[in-house]
Amino acid sequence: MTDHTSVRAGARRPQRYLPLQILLGFLVIYFLVPFWWVIVNSSKDAPGLFGGGNTLWFTDQIDYLGNLRQLFTYDGGIYLRWMLNSTLYAIAGGVGATVLAVMAGYGFAKYRFAARRFSFAVVLGALMVPATALVIPTFIMFSRLGLTNTVWAVILPSLLNPFGVYLMHVYARDAVPDELLDAARVDGAGEIRTFIQIALPLMRPAVVTVLLLSAVASWNNYFLPLAMLSDNRLFPVTVGLGLWQGIASANNAGTTSLWSLIILGSLVSVIPLIIAFFSLQRHWRGGLSVGGLR
Repeated sequence: MTDHTSVRAGARRPQRYLPLQILLGFLVIYFLVPFWWVIVNSSKDAPGLFGGGNTLWFTDQIDYLGNLRQLFTYDGGIYLRWMLNSTLYAIAGGVGATVLAVMAGYGFAKYRFAARRFSFAVVLGALMVPATALVIPTFIMFSRLGLTNTVWAVILPSLLNPFGVYLMHVYARDAVPDELLDAARVDGAGEIRTFIQIALPLMRPAVVTVLLLSAVASWNNYFLPLAMLSDNRLFPVTVGLGLWQGIASANNAGTTSLWSLIILGSLVSVIPLIIAFFSLQRHWRGGLSVGGLR
C-alpha cells in the first residue's frame, strides 16, 4: 500500500509543477530572444538589416570582425572612449557607493546614537523616491557649483545608494555577532581595527553584492549623464549609443549605416556586465540569500 501510494504521489508531482515549468520556459524565451536578436543582427551590414530577411537568423555574410573594426574606428574611435568613460563611472561610482554603504550600514546596525531611528527612516524613505525624480534638482545644485559637464557630475550622485545601506544594515545586523565585537574590544582592538579585521571579512558576501549592483547601476545609468553632460567625449556608452540612434533616425550619418554600429555597440556594452556577473556569481547569490535567511 505504501509503495503504491508513493508511486502515485511521484506520478502526480511532475504534473503539479508542469504549469510553473511552462511559465518559466516562456520567461526564458522572452528574455533570451532580444539578446539573440542582438547577437544575430550584430553580424549584418545595412543591406542585411533592411533587406527583408529573417531577423532572428544569420545571413550568408557574417562579418563580426569588419563591424567591430568599423565600430571602434568610426568618428575617431569615439565608441572606445565611451566605453572607457563607462568603466570609469562604474568603478568610481560602484566602489565609492559600496564604501559608503558598508560604513553606513555597519554603523546603523552596531552603534547606538541620537536620531539613529530617524536617520534610518530617512534612508528607507529615500528608497521610495525614483532616481529620475532627483536628476533635475541635482542638475540645479551642480550647476550652481560649476560641476556640470564634468565627470564629477556623474560620479558624485552615484555614490548615494540607499538600497546598499539597507542591505548592509540587514546583513551586518545578523552576520556580525555583537559578542565577537565585544571580545575584540576587550582584547584592546580599536573600532577601526575591529571593523576591518573582524566585521569586514564576515560582511564580504554582502560587500560584493552591493559592489556589483552599484557598478551595474552606474554602467546602465542614462538619464543622469544625459542631463549633466554636453560634451560627447564625456558620454558613457549608454548616452553615446542614444546619440547615434538620434543621428541614424534623422538619416544624417552620411554613407555609414549607424544602425549596424548601434546594434553591435549594444552587444559589446553588455559583455563587461556579463563577465562581472559570472565572475562574482557565487558571492552575489550568497550575499542576497543570507540576509533573508537569518
